[in-house]
Amino acid sequence: MTSGNLLTDHPELYEQRFPDPDHLAARWAEEVLTRYGAGLRVLDVGCGTGRDAAWLHHTGGRRVTGIDTSEAMLAYARAHHPGPAHHRADMRDFDLATVFDAVVCLDSALLYCHTNDDLTAFLARCRAHLAPGGLLVAEMRNGAFFLGNTELLDGSRTASFAWRGTTYTSRTTLWIDHGAQLLRRRRTWTADDGSAPDEQQSAWRLLFPQELRHFLTTAGFEVLALHDGPGPRTEPPWSEGDSPYGTTSSDRLHLVARLSPQDRPQSDSNGDTTP
Repeated sequence: MTSGNLLTDHPELYEQRFPDPDHLAARWAEEVLTRYGAGLRVLDVGCGTGRDAAWLHHTGGRRVTGIDTSEAMLAYARAHHPGPAHHRADMRDFDLATVFDAVVCLDSALLYCHTNDDLTAFLARCRAHLAPGGLLVAEMRNGAFFLGNTELLDGSRTASFAWRGTTYTSRTTLWIDHGAQLLRRRRTWTADDGSAPDEQQSAWRLLFPQELRHFLTTAGFEVLALHDGPGPRTEPPWSEGDSPYGTTSSDRLHLVARLSPQDRPQSDSNGDTTP
């Protein structure tokens, strides 16, 4: 059995497995950015295949930069979703020497901050790169959902899809690492082309709404909205004109936070920032 990440290593398979033909994620992000009056300069953290960044760049009319740790994803983004600038960078220590009006984190990218130090470092990098009053917009799993709710943990789940004559099947198991406060996932892929199985292990931080508020406030952000839906990954999914719900009890959590102007790092004459 090999060890890797089939979908990250093969971005075309990622888009086949998780299609978004209506660009729900990007349209939701654009609606939030417009509602809260964000400027045009946007940083997409964990941009993946680049389809959301490209939609925001071309259709939303924004100047978008995307960062990701996967060079395969970035190469695919440059080739298939051109327009935004793409950089290989870690969300905990990126330094792009520029300022943005908003930072966007979709599909639980923020939850790859597994420890308190990781999350603190990421928020500090956001603070260093945001203009006064800049926004942080995030969409993620909700840690509070797992308090007494086991529907996603009861047994493994199997899913299949076909791509260029090959059928890929995944068997996914989720469990909670209580001590680390992580939702861990083991996913094994098999294909009917005779290739060896491919096992992927990953994890997301389980953040609770009040815990998230504390981290953001400590980092100099004002939480403007924190709700469970509607959003691009909710059921039913978000559509134009939907208003946020007032609860934080379902599987998804949606965040909008604004950097307090007094917490913006000082800039030198070249526009570079000092954390």
